[in-house]
Parts: sequence; C-alpha cells; structure tokens
Amino acid sequence: MEIRFLPETGSTNADLRALAAGGAAEGLWLRAGRQSAGRGRMGRPWEGEEGNLYASTLIRLRPADPPAPTLALAVAVAVHEALADFVGAEAIAIKWPNDIMAGGAKLCGMLLERAGDAVIIGIGVNVAGAPALPDRQAASLRDLGAETADAQRVLEAIARHFARQVEQWRSFGVEPIARAWQDRAHAPGTPLAVLLPDGERIEGTFETLDRDGALILRLADGSSDVIHAGDVFLI
Repeated sequence: MEIRFLPETGSTNADLRALAAGGAAEGLWLRAGRQSAGRGRMGRPWEGEEGNLYASTLIRLRPADPPAPTLALAVAVAVHEALADFVGAEAIAIKWPNDIMAGGAKLCGMLLERAGDAVIIGIGVNVAGAPALPDRQAASLRDLGAETADAQRVLEAIARHFARQVEQWRSFGVEPIARAWQDRAHAPGTPLAVLLPDGERIEGTFETLDRDGALILRLADGSSDVIHAGDVFLI
C-alpha cells in the first residue's frame, strides 16, 4: 500500500485515472487536502472544506474476479468497517449503492469508475465538518463524537479494511460480501425514493440485492423493479 498526499487538486479520481493509464499498480492511494473539481454520483460536485477526506485508489481487474459492479459492495463494507472503528457500527449504515449514513444524514460517499482493466474508486468522508448540501442533510465524524479523527488516520483505516475485503471478494465471491453489505445496510422494508438517470422518480421499499448488487425495489402494487443506477433517498 502506498499513500500519496496532494495539498490541493481538481479531482483525485481524475488524477488516479491518469496514473492508471500510465501503468500505476493496485494498492496506490491518492489523498488531497482539498479538491476543487471532485464529482459524486449523478455528476454532482464533491468539493468541500479542508480537514475532510478526499481520496482515490484503484483495482486492476483480473480474469477470475467476480463481476466488476459487485466491487462496489466490497468497497462499502470496507468503508463502513473503517468508520465504525471511530464511531461504532451502531451509529452508521450503508445506503444503496455505497453511501454511509448517520441516521438520515450523509457521512460518506463513494464513486466507482471503470477505466480499461482498472476500477477507480473515489471516497469522500466528512471528517472535520459537514458541508451544506442542497438536497439532503450531512454529518461528520466530529459530529458523531470522533474528536480525534483526522483525514490521514481515517484513510489508513479504510485502506486496511479495503485490502481485506478485496481479498475476500476475490477468494470467496459475491455472496458473502453481499451478506455483509446487507448486515450493515438499511433493513428490508425501508422506504426509498430513487431518482433515475432519466429524471424519473419512483418510490418503494428496499427488498434485497440481486446477484450483481443491483437494488430490488418493492413497489406499492407489489411488483419489483431492479435498479442498476440512480440516486437513492431515504423517505
């Protein structure tokens, strides 16, 4: 594992994508003190204040790996475990596909992007402060009582748990990772609203995951909808 620090950059994901194209190896992490052009899901800006964590890493996909989209489950489990080291597992939960929530407030977001045989994984954690978001509440580790947490310590914890979960994902496949995800996520029956990429909004309750990690949403008429991409809100 190697962690490189940049005082300021546009986007750690963009930087790491360029490094991946140049042959960067799995195990490299980039952390920025500030970023000015970061992106979250659905193309939203992810910038924020100094003291929070902005970091990216990469996985080099291998022929025998499980389906690449299921890597998102392993990432979310690893980050949940790492943040639980600071605030306790009972204080946080995973929201599909891979946000970490403290009650109804967003604590952490993750974004996975494919670049050839590499998957670039961006992770943003509100460590020191919670940004004002236009469409949802946010929380920080400090808000949850982790007074001594800092971005470097949080990243080191994430990197340790991430290495172990990726090894589990490669060795044992999707099923145990999916079970671990569901143990740490919103319970079946949780009311959810999903904003689809085309702008349509649908509501239902969380049912389960399919074998590739997609969200199965139970609709009011009793039917189910499989969601592969979208912005999910707890309601």
